[in-house]
Amino acid sequence: MKKISIICSSILLTTTLAISSLPAQANLPLQLNGQQMPSLAPMLENVTPAVVLISVKGTHVEKQNIPDAFKFFFGNPRQNQARERPFRGLGSGVIIDADKGYIVTNNHVIREADEIQVTLKDGRQLDAKKIGADESSDIALIQVETKNLVEINVSDSDKLRVGDFAVAIGSPFGLGQTVTSGIVSALGRSGLNNENYEDFIQTDAAINSGNSGGALVNLRGELIGINTAIIGPNGGNVGIGFAIPSNMVKNLVSQILEFGEVRRGVLGVSGYSVNGEIAKAMELDANQGGFVERVEPDSAAEEAGIEAGDVITQVNGKHVKSFSELRGKIGSIGAGKDVELTVVKANGKSKTYTVTLKKTQSANIEPASIHSMLEGAKLNNQSKGLGVIVGDVEEGSPAEVIGLRKGDIIAGVNKARIKNIAELRDYLSEIKGISLLKIIRGNTIFYIRIR
Repeated sequence: MKKISIICSSILLTTTLAISSLPAQANLPLQLNGQQMPSLAPMLENVTPAVVLISVKGTHVEKQNIPDAFKFFFGNPRQNQARERPFRGLGSGVIIDADKGYIVTNNHVIREADEIQVTLKDGRQLDAKKIGADESSDIALIQVETKNLVEINVSDSDKLRVGDFAVAIGSPFGLGQTVTSGIVSALGRSGLNNENYEDFIQTDAAINSGNSGGALVNLRGELIGINTAIIGPNGGNVGIGFAIPSNMVKNLVSQILEFGEVRRGVLGVSGYSVNGEIAKAMELDANQGGFVERVEPDSAAEEAGIEAGDVITQVNGKHVKSFSELRGKIGSIGAGKDVELTVVKANGKSKTYTVTLKKTQSANIEPASIHSMLEGAKLNNQSKGLGVIVGDVEEGSPAEVIGLRKGDIIAGVNKARIKNIAELRDYLSEIKGISLLKIIRGNTIFYIRIR
């Protein structure tokens, strides 16, 4: 389970809260000095059956890093470099479709799980199957088969404001369902993992292990986010927690249901967040947004007319504060979908573009189709055209046999530098016989021979 865990808020609603600020259903006939006291109990009675406990079992393969010079002494290197360890884990989930039994949770809750069991609030225990997942956004969809489920209504998270009340529901430490309350502390947060697509809701929270995948709801009991991460020493609570916005969840789940995976759309720009120094240097009127440093050739952005030096300030009419937030919003929208971008041009004028997002270059190119010795490796393009990064490598695959490891960067073929997967494929298709892949691993550069 990830070290960054989950969100549960811990600000108590007191009798000083104006009763008019709560929905009518949140009032109980309890009285103090002749006045009704506010309570979340009626709302929670309707919502909590839609939040479940998830327990998983599986086997984690641990690799042993044996230097090449010593592998001869350990017999079969493949047998001695991997060790299987059983594991168990706990998390939470949210029922989003009662008829079909669909439950949303975090990918890190069910990752590598061989068995997934769901416990409902009424005590029923059900086996679940994985429908699909997206590691880069930490969203997964599982399914159970039963009747009389309760689903949660999903809210429009784009309408959230800082200061809105939020209620977190989950199962910390496997103790059973727990409810805490707080407020929306910030919107559009990112930067926890620069490799991922992030656009988090931040909330003050009583954070505990086991809440991952649980629900963050508003006072109407509508889902506004899936709890996913915290900041705190040793997983402890310091009042900073994060949830994946419900609109992002809806986009990702719809792709998983349609394709069995997330087919992420790509804008085709690189850049950085606008700050005071950049605004001054470029004489920009905008002090927030995503500064476009480079537009990729033949990309969706280039075809729409976006140029280097532009500042993207809005996505579908919603302001973006940083390039990371821009990346997170775009990353949850599927390939082939239209997105409306508001841009501040170099002359200071604002212009709106309609952009049709393209597929990632790695989405429709299988490593084995590039070269047979790359089979078993997950390949992705580095940002800014800096080569191809190797993701997970399947044990015993041709890619592992030639020496590729997770995190390696394929920077060139023979003497040619490559920028992306498409160039890697093109160079290898033209070369007959032996090729040398230039690999960057940490601070080391070396070559791997393939034929």
